[in-house]
Amino acid sequence: MELNGVADLPEIRPGDDIAALVADRATLEPGDVLTVASTIVSKAEGRTADLKDYPVSGRAREIADRLESVAGEEKDPRFAQAIIEESSELLIDCPFLLAETRFGHICPNAGIDRSNVPDHDLLLLPKRPTESAERIRSGLAERGLEDVAVVVTDTCGRPFRHGQTGVAIGWAGMPASRDWRGERDRDGHELGVTVQSVVDELAAAANLVTGEGDGGTPAVVVRDWDFGTHEGSDELFRSVDDDLVRQALRTWRVDG
Repeated sequence: MELNGVADLPEIRPGDDIAALVADRATLEPGDVLTVASTIVSKAEGRTADLKDYPVSGRAREIADRLESVAGEEKDPRFAQAIIEESSELLIDCPFLLAETRFGHICPNAGIDRSNVPDHDLLLLPKRPTESAERIRSGLAERGLEDVAVVVTDTCGRPFRHGQTGVAIGWAGMPASRDWRGERDRDGHELGVTVQSVVDELAAAANLVTGEGDGGTPAVVVRDWDFGTHEGSDELFRSVDDDLVRQALRTWRVDG
């Protein structure tokens, strides 16, 4: 498998055509996977905001006050309001905000970014990242670059581990996972639970190339990777009924 960053992409502005920008700078072949950082997808879709855009509700002020009392530093209730408005549920509101986005991804601060946003205070995640991936894929196909899968990525922390890794938040042209259940290992034992989240694994691999901070390369071409003949599934985000951790978090509170 090869991973190559798409070089010399410009600063993305609202309305920019990511498919066209990538097609002008990268050689794509059938079977390739293009990973695209959510930051440039959001910028192209105009998903920027300023803190002044968020009139503060009573709940946002209460959350900011609690966070301030625990952290010992001032917290802006407008940022809490932005998180509330980008979320379908707040699973934790202290000592940090863990939110479910409206498209099902669970992450701190609803994935709102405050870095690499030159003209605004905040960068929001794409509203519907899988639809974003489908638009980019269609744009590539219109330019003769067919059978290229697209994965929209973000970086996110994980429970029980330090550090962040790349994860998929939207995808098109391939299933989210491949199912090994019913197949056998080298000793002949039947696999009963193994479902491999390939879009997350590709996002994490691409993140090694994209980098972080001011040296990022937001698009990566993955080549010579094969999904294989396994059954596929687009189930990535656990449902509430199937998520024991989320159910436990709903009853967990921090005093402060």
